[in-house]
Amino acid sequence: MSSVWFKKHFLRHGSTTNPGKAESLGRGVEQQLPAASLYRRPKFLRGVCSGERLPGKRPIYCPPRDRPLQWRTGYAEVINAEKSEFNEDQATCCQISIRRREIGMKEEQDWMILCANQYLAGYYWALFDGHGGPDAAIIASNYLHYCIKQKLEEVVEGITEAQPPMHLSGCCICPSDPQFVEEKQIQQEDVVIGALENAFQECDEMIGQEMEATNQSGGCTALAALYLQGKLYVANAGDSRAILVRQQSVVPLSSEFTPETERQRIQQLAFLCPKLLADEFTRFEFPRRLKGDDVGQKVLYRDYSMAGWGYKTVEKADLKYPLIHGHGKQTRLLGTLAVSRGLGDHQLKVIDTDIEVKPFLSYIPQVKVFDFASHNIKEDDVLVLATDGLWDILSNEEVAQTVRSFIDKNRTDPYRFSELARCLVHTARGKKNGYQWILDGNGPASYDDISVFVIPLYNRDEDC
Repeated sequence: MSSVWFKKHFLRHGSTTNPGKAESLGRGVEQQLPAASLYRRPKFLRGVCSGERLPGKRPIYCPPRDRPLQWRTGYAEVINAEKSEFNEDQATCCQISIRRREIGMKEEQDWMILCANQYLAGYYWALFDGHGGPDAAIIASNYLHYCIKQKLEEVVEGITEAQPPMHLSGCCICPSDPQFVEEKQIQQEDVVIGALENAFQECDEMIGQEMEATNQSGGCTALAALYLQGKLYVANAGDSRAILVRQQSVVPLSSEFTPETERQRIQQLAFLCPKLLADEFTRFEFPRRLKGDDVGQKVLYRDYSMAGWGYKTVEKADLKYPLIHGHGKQTRLLGTLAVSRGLGDHQLKVIDTDIEVKPFLSYIPQVKVFDFASHNIKEDDVLVLATDGLWDILSNEEVAQTVRSFIDKNRTDPYRFSELARCLVHTARGKKNGYQWILDGNGPASYDDISVFVIPLYNRDEDC
């Protein structure tokens, strides 16, 4: 399925041909997608959350109990404290069926299931945190899983063998091909990782085309988890986070990508392509913004080749605005963005300039793999996916403590994972005190959108 075929069938179409089956992809004829960026909340919140803001209120929404998510997954969300008109987070939770094609089938033909054992079932969860509006997150929530399905189907023969073949068709050009693959230590999971990376690229390109065609702007971070053939793949581009909470440990399954964490990559690009800065920015990092009196003095600085700090004599050119400036959550790329990876932002420019931000952004996710066969999964082990609205307030260990305590006290509740997700969102949102939102300890609560998945790993489906 090429991108041309995909766009022709899926972009700018009406509602799904069969909404009742839209949550399971691949078994039968493909369904058309909803209109690309019509504002809505996730499909699994239909009938619960209309998406309309309630002035001065921040209710927490969970899926209805009569429509449970796969694996008894818990989900909860809350809108921001009037930072923007909409909840700019989006979420997707669905099953993905990965099929082979008949040999010789043309690209424009419908996909067919030849027999029951000729497809693989995967389970997918994803969170998208939008900025500059909700549009990019909505498009990504509708499309990324289709892109992943497409890319996996293109290489399905390579992910059903322990050692991927050199040639996908199975032909043998060189008798030593298996040896070359073995020497490179290429395994099944490496092909899945490559498919995920290619899917993020495809989705990013589609978002750019769709946003340009509809005169929209904005971008989003993307955090996706895919369970396939006994392994959990967590792909992250942005500052959302995934952690595996176990009884005695916390296993981070993602890393945040911000201008601070990717300083050297961004600075190196500015070194290689100085025209991207348009003579308006300096690529060097200094502890503070330099002033005229600093010229001629030796001050602390960092460049792309340095993990540590050095001293340089300040020149007049160093007084330009830094490529990366600020500290912690206040750090900005080109004075504009707080993240360095994500999808979209093709039209984003530095305010009052023609300097494009997109060249410094990366759509490439970091993919981490958790092999269930190598770990003794316990009944209380859960995967927590959340946007930065949660992690700005709660640390990994604080979330883990809440998870362990809640599960221990609610073992007989069949809806405990949904209620646990609600509990985490409620903790970070806090309570309203006048015009402010505060935590139980009177500290500031999260004013951001918050979205949380709690995914139990013990009694998972095993048909994939």
